[in-house]
Amino acid sequence: MSAAMSAEAGLPGTGRCPYRVLRNPDTVREVLHRPQDFSPANALLAVTPLSGQALRILQKARFALPPILASNDTETHAGIRKVVAGFFTPARVAAMEPRIRGLARESAARAAKRLASGGSVDLVQAVAANPPAVIMLEMLGLPVRDLPALKTWSLDSLELFWGWPDADRQLELAHSAADFYRWLREVVVEFVASAEPNLFNALARHGLSTPEICSLGYFLLIAGQETTTQLISTTLFRLAEGSRGISWSEAATALKARDLVRHVLATESSVPTWRRVAIQDTYLDGRAIAAGEELLLELTGNHGFPWAETAAAEAADADHPGTDRPGPTPYGLAFGSGIHRCLGAKLAELEAAVVVHETAAAIKGVRLHNSNPDWIRLLSFQAPRTVVVEPG
Repeated sequence: MSAAMSAEAGLPGTGRCPYRVLRNPDTVREVLHRPQDFSPANALLAVTPLSGQALRILQKARFALPPILASNDTETHAGIRKVVAGFFTPARVAAMEPRIRGLARESAARAAKRLASGGSVDLVQAVAANPPAVIMLEMLGLPVRDLPALKTWSLDSLELFWGWPDADRQLELAHSAADFYRWLREVVVEFVASAEPNLFNALARHGLSTPEICSLGYFLLIAGQETTTQLISTTLFRLAEGSRGISWSEAATALKARDLVRHVLATESSVPTWRRVAIQDTYLDGRAIAAGEELLLELTGNHGFPWAETAAAEAADADHPGTDRPGPTPYGLAFGSGIHRCLGAKLAELEAAVVVHETAAAIKGVRLHNSNPDWIRLLSFQAPRTVVVEPG
């Protein structure tokens, strides 16, 4: 079983933090730009250690996550990243805008029709969920199939690796992850053999084995679409809430929609934190860091993760009052920085801005049905689970 499947961690409410939490953006950026001192090897470790029973469920599916991309700190990383980056070039992203806009417009029109009949609509499911998944699969040359299952598997895997499930819930999530991995392995085998260009046969030509391609694909197929869905969900929630200084009608323009997305990226992105581990004894901001010490890097805003100090949280909240009008807020760390920066950053921003724009343009005069929905709150992922609106 891969070493990427267990990690010692504290639980919410215990007051025990297994990480050194870093909030200063300059310090976070320095860590991300010092891979010789701070490794991503712990980036994909399960926050809650997996039980023996959960591990056996995964073993039956031949589940393995050798370090290939996000958690790879070896010399192989650069070559693999170059292969994947070839599918997310600026030209390829720009060429997808009409397709993104078409999907967003269709989804928004269906939502508007339901609202016009007097009902309510969950914008997460109606407009945020599927377009990012369709676009990602198409860009990678992979089949657009089993989208409902992919969305469920994605959320379950995020909870399994970045959440705090109890014993029974962990087993449920392990079964889901195993099902996802079996499905993924079948797709990998199928598309490695395909004559049509796609990510999986490109990785095979680069020399990766089937387990290695599966490892890369497992988290890429999640991160490449679910985090964008979550970014869109949070942006639409804040827009409908009216707490970010941009009105619903203003967001019907492309410029204001983009401004709002960038504001959310800076203050409460879908990936607010990420992890690193010290490779060797070193210093950071004049403080000693021991080899093996784990760091939790705040990428955007302050999100009150279970061990956040009250004073620091209050200070961060003061920096980002809820009534601020979005402006030129820096969001350079929202997608990470350095050699492991998110390859899909420009795509995610484009998708979110287009979906928000098309949704606001198609739907007029809405209000939130529930101003306090349940949120996904994991160590490194967050978003409202629902954004239900009704005619205003």
